[in-house]
Amino acid sequence: MKRVAAALAALAALSAQAQSAPFAIAVHGGAGNFTRADLPTETERQRLAVLAESLEAGRRVLAAGGTSLDAVVAAVRILEDSPHFNAGKGSVFTSAGTNEMDASIMEGRERRAGAVAGVTTVRNPITAARAVMEKSRHVMLAGRGADEFAKEQGLEIVAPSYFRTQERWDQLQRAKERAGTPLDHDAPKGGAAKKTTTLAADEKYGTVGAVALDKAGNLAAATSTGGITNKRHGRVGDSPIIGAGTWAENESVAISMTGTGETILRSAAAHDVAALVKYKGYTPQKAADEALARVKALDGRGGAIVMDRTGEVAFSFNTTAMYRGLAKGSAPAEIHIYR
Repeated sequence: MKRVAAALAALAALSAQAQSAPFAIAVHGGAGNFTRADLPTETERQRLAVLAESLEAGRRVLAAGGTSLDAVVAAVRILEDSPHFNAGKGSVFTSAGTNEMDASIMEGRERRAGAVAGVTTVRNPITAARAVMEKSRHVMLAGRGADEFAKEQGLEIVAPSYFRTQERWDQLQRAKERAGTPLDHDAPKGGAAKKTTTLAADEKYGTVGAVALDKAGNLAAATSTGGITNKRHGRVGDSPIIGAGTWAENESVAISMTGTGETILRSAAAHDVAALVKYKGYTPQKAADEALARVKALDGRGGAIVMDRTGEVAFSFNTTAMYRGLAKGSAPAEIHIYR
């Protein structure tokens, strides 16, 4: 009986330890060069509310002892379902007038990863990325093959028209009028930035993402995007590329990037952050800042959210703003847009 009592006591201690183990989740909704004056009060309120809902969805998973993978998927799905962010329902249009979405996910214990690129009918691309990781022998699927795979896995499939919003369509028309891709408030070459009566702050480096640490000490990261307005049909950026837009390993950190995809790709920015932490002993903040400095040196901009196995979080961006938030344990959530 004594041995049974001792075993039960040990189990109770382990359970108590698990309940008190640190857990955290951080999310982002893209970065851009805009200020409070550019963002109507009601729009700001709505976006902050979606960020808060995303954080709480992830935190509930973690608080109940769920995995970091489950948490980042739960958080990103909320962002994908909102027309306020450039992923899923809020995705921007290609030059051909279509919505083509990319997403990736990675877990830190075994470094398993999955990604999809150019999907057009999966309501939540992040769920398709996870299915590739868990239900196939591949890391990435693209285009029609990715859509077909998602349908085979029983994921929610919608008509392409589901992703169409008037706001994003109007963005495409403005982009074509300016013969380019409107991002933030950047001036087109040869002239001052054109002000419009619609919200130019929507024309940002739009991507959503999440990083999380669960009670078992495992990290995970997820990233999802609709790309950039007026992008060429078939263009793929950094978001679905493991090591560029997303990375997670328990030995270092979990990262989700947002920004100019081509320069983030050329920098292998997410892996760069992890390598600086792992091999040089940098803090998450110092590593993220240095990796983004390298992106900027290639004439790129954007941001990153980073988390290590202690729950230390870094938010880094070289634009004027980045939608971001953090929920750590039972502490009140922190949500910010500007510096």
